[in-house]
Amino acid sequence: MLSINSIVFFIGILLLIGIASSKFSARIGMPVLVLFLGVGMLAGSEGVGGIAFEDYRLANSIGSVALALILFDGGLRTSLASVRATWKPALSLSTLGVLLTSILTGFAAAWVLGVPLLHGMLLGSIVGSTDAAAVFSILRTSGLKLPERLTATLEVESGSNDPMAIFLTVSLIAVIMGTADSVAGIALLFALQFGVGAGVGIGIGYGAAWLVNRINLDYPGLYPVLALSLGLLSFGLAAVLGGSGFLAIYLFGIVLGNSSIVFRNGIFLFHDAGAWLGQIVLFVMLGLLSFPSRLLEVSGEGLVIALVLIFVARPLAVLISVFPFHFRLRELVFLGWVGLKGAVPITLATFPLLAGMEGGSLLFNVVFFVVLVSAVTQGWSLPLVARWLKLGKTSDPVSPVTLEINALRHVDGEIVEYVVTPTSKVAGQVLRDLALPYNVLVALVVRRDNVIIPRGSTSLEPGDHVFIAMRTRLKPLLTCLFDACPVVPPLSPGMQFEFRADSKVAQLHWFFGLTEPDGTGNQPIGSLLQPGEDGSCRRLGPFVVTMGDTPGKVTLTYTDHPDCQRQCIER
Repeated sequence: MLSINSIVFFIGILLLIGIASSKFSARIGMPVLVLFLGVGMLAGSEGVGGIAFEDYRLANSIGSVALALILFDGGLRTSLASVRATWKPALSLSTLGVLLTSILTGFAAAWVLGVPLLHGMLLGSIVGSTDAAAVFSILRTSGLKLPERLTATLEVESGSNDPMAIFLTVSLIAVIMGTADSVAGIALLFALQFGVGAGVGIGIGYGAAWLVNRINLDYPGLYPVLALSLGLLSFGLAAVLGGSGFLAIYLFGIVLGNSSIVFRNGIFLFHDAGAWLGQIVLFVMLGLLSFPSRLLEVSGEGLVIALVLIFVARPLAVLISVFPFHFRLRELVFLGWVGLKGAVPITLATFPLLAGMEGGSLLFNVVFFVVLVSAVTQGWSLPLVARWLKLGKTSDPVSPVTLEINALRHVDGEIVEYVVTPTSKVAGQVLRDLALPYNVLVALVVRRDNVIIPRGSTSLEPGDHVFIAMRTRLKPLLTCLFDACPVVPPLSPGMQFEFRADSKVAQLHWFFGLTEPDGTGNQPIGSLLQPGEDGSCRRLGPFVVTMGDTPGKVTLTYTDHPDCQRQCIER
């Protein structure tokens, strides 16, 4: 038996190889999770490493914790606005879509393997869900920037469909083993998986946001640990109460990530590292759990089942599930193609083995082979399919530097990084011509590997990374300068902006997305304000312009009240 020191040594070696393989995967265009699996298989009992590992119960436990870390990080980075926009199609995919995929694949599996129909349906249920770990990994490392609605639908679906897969798997195992409760009991299991998981995740999420902001920790490094502990609490509590821990921690991450919390960037970076560690541990361990010789024995049957799953079951399930939600045809094709399988099916495939079900080993090996085929074909071809369908564009390059505020108390400000694209409103503009609000400062410009200290004469070129310090409330408006906004972000009545008095009227129209001014575009906004009863303020679109409290400044107050607007002379 290996000593603890030897075990730690081998774990370090496997982690290093896993990290190196992630770099290699980018060069050959192979999904990184496939290489992680490959590292585990090479290190396994039939590989060069010769590490014997066949403890399915331990693998299930480690896999659950690792997947929880991955889902937590995925939830942190999921925009609540995206969830609100896509929860209906995503929920349909994660329930009806999983059910249809499972049924269609189950019929094929029963016929191909020559097993009873219930056994085939069990295999279909195990591979029926889209895997969150695989989807998050592929979308983050593919180098593609997909339409936001499409990305959000895939992420929310993959993060929320595990309860359905677990429900179907557990229920079918109980029926096959003769331990199933009544139909009412099975329905209760379904309700508990979704209801308890969602309730616990959302409830603890809001409680965590409140606690993180009010607890006074003297050491910054404790805030990410606090967030992790609360996330694991939501996972464990939901599971103990009979709900889905995976759904709970994913929703917990969404709530916490979309809340205004202290030490936000530190929490995000910590859990990004945790998610990568979870991916490496999870897929390397699953690779160790496999036996290539056993996979070869079921390769023929596994390939047929995988082809039915990829080309028939998933596309039909997507077409039926999201038909009412007005996706374009090419988006439907893409959704049908990105039914990636990964850690969850392999983890679920250990359930029949743990239950002592006859034929459990056959199901595990077939599921493992199907996951390999899915990860290699769908994962590797995802960027190609997106470009072929004209859905994806190359994602923005990662800046070689970072600049951020790590505050242990709430501050009314943040530093935001933007990337200048050829279609950005600021592309080709000189900083002094932007007429940014007084509480906005361009702090740093990074052009390729060069750090530029911004001056008024600095121009912004496509590809530049621009770091801007601003009041938090100004972020939506500033974002529209760099990313095309179909509509101007809504403003609250009474919201005020302070500008330099020498800012041109046309510049202010440009900043707020107003129509071009007539005749006064080149005049400084301050020159329009003259002393006197009717000259102390002017109307600029929906704004009332007055002299600011600071010399050389003017204040623009947004108002939608006609009486307030009529008090000033319209310009």
